[in-house]
Amino acid sequence: MSEVEEKNLALARRFQEARVKGDLAAVDEMMAPNYVSHTKLLPGQEPDREGVKWVTAQFSAALSNVRFVIEDQIAAGDKVVSRFIMRATHDRGELIGVAPSGREMASMAIFIHRISGGKIAEEWGTATGLSELLGQRLEQERIERERVEQELRVARRIQQASLPKEVPSLAGWQIISLYQPAREVGGDFYDFFDLEEGRVGVVVGDATGKGMPAALVAEATSNMLRAVAQALGSSSPGKVLAQVNETLVARIPPNMFVTCFYGVLDPKSGSFTYANAGHDLPDVRHGDGDAEELRARGMPLGLMPSMTYEEKEIVLRAGEAALFYSDGLVEAHDPKGEMFGFPRLRALVAEHDDERSLVDSLLEELYSFTGEGWEQEDDITLLTLRRSASLG
Repeated sequence: MSEVEEKNLALARRFQEARVKGDLAAVDEMMAPNYVSHTKLLPGQEPDREGVKWVTAQFSAALSNVRFVIEDQIAAGDKVVSRFIMRATHDRGELIGVAPSGREMASMAIFIHRISGGKIAEEWGTATGLSELLGQRLEQERIERERVEQELRVARRIQQASLPKEVPSLAGWQIISLYQPAREVGGDFYDFFDLEEGRVGVVVGDATGKGMPAALVAEATSNMLRAVAQALGSSSPGKVLAQVNETLVARIPPNMFVTCFYGVLDPKSGSFTYANAGHDLPDVRHGDGDAEELRARGMPLGLMPSMTYEEKEIVLRAGEAALFYSDGLVEAHDPKGEMFGFPRLRALVAEHDDERSLVDSLLEELYSFTGEGWEQEDDITLLTLRRSASLG
């Protein structure tokens, strides 16, 4: 072996020892400025000097009790082949996304280094032992995936159970509801409940968030609204929302709230009294082909105590209809990223001609807008309340 080859052999040994010990300064000093690595030990590793230092730091931060034994080295020309075994305890931090297990891991590696001008210029290599970690990560991901899917199934059942099984049958009125879930459970809910003197409570809401937390909060809010509304009889929607808000503020998880529109319909007179807790504004289509938003001021439920809710009243006349909805409709996007939006919805409501249900027409327009292959981003809830054209 020539003197140069002996120096190359020693350099390759020192380079591997520095990497195992996590000595970034020494690793940096021994690499050539144009160093290139053809070895990818960890996902995300770049093939340059910084990539090697990043991997070295990852191993150093995750492992302790590191032992390193070079079993064989061969120098030939400007290249050195090294075969070594490393043992260490995985007890400090995550590695390849795997949490510390406290177990010992062993890795056998073979590296080839090309040396130029007394520096490591190029590297090829492979190592065993990491496959076990990768297997652990895949198993953890599988378990987490199954946990999330199970949570979604339970949340879906909770959400479905909280929705009314059928809409009220009111003489002179047509009520149509649709709930179309996205793959991931949201917090949409709607309900109807009987009140004094034949009046009917109508509520549409949306709890923030996804999954189990949103489903549970939505169900709890819907139940509270029903209980408070029926306890107060045909009292004002504003008072109902104010009382439910006080209860939610004390019990809702941090950073969550509920938007909610609640109204009371008198089927005989067509009077509809309503209040809004920050929910998307319903639209009413009048007989003259115009559409009007039902505006009423009020903060979402569960945000702040001692809130008051503005209350308003409208009379739905023969042939007029009100549309209540959740943001899954207006926030749907087309392939170019444009949002369906409120102006488009209001125009469609105004143009509707009663030849088919407003719900069916809106869904057809939505599918035309989003195009084929659309992945629904959020739950869609639609509810229409239409007074018959003939009051006789």
